[in-house]
Amino acid sequence: MAHAAPAGRTRGTTMDVFGARTHRTAEWAVPVVLGLVYGYWAAANRRSGGPITGWNLLFGFVTTIAFVALWMAIRRLTPLMRRELHALVWAAFAGSAFGFLYSQTGATIMRSIGWSLLIGAICFVVMFYRYYTHEDAAGHRIP
Repeated sequence: MAHAAPAGRTRGTTMDVFGARTHRTAEWAVPVVLGLVYGYWAAANRRSGGPITGWNLLFGFVTTIAFVALWMAIRRLTPLMRRELHALVWAAFAGSAFGFLYSQTGATIMRSIGWSLLIGAICFVVMFYRYYTHEDAAGHRIP
């Protein structure tokens, strides 16, 4: 007697644990939460342990808004790109974001650039590997 596959699952595919509503919520929640953490981190680096001021709060919120806007723009545009450019855009974003945070600590500009290039290069390798193993050359997901 053959056993049937569980409901909602077909042979050779995986079942999505979360529903469409959860994915829609996560599309907004993840960038906002990461942006708030990023903005707080940038503001904390800028004040160097000093008192929190109104300008420091404003800097943190403006940084948050910029981070979230860039994240969401990249999320919208990169699926339309080939995997090489897709990985390069995410690497540029990660490297730039890290470099900006590092520059807020008072480090020299050359040191900030060096670290951001290193982080960007590592991110490129990881993202390219991910897209190379999960997409075909045209950018379609491989099942």
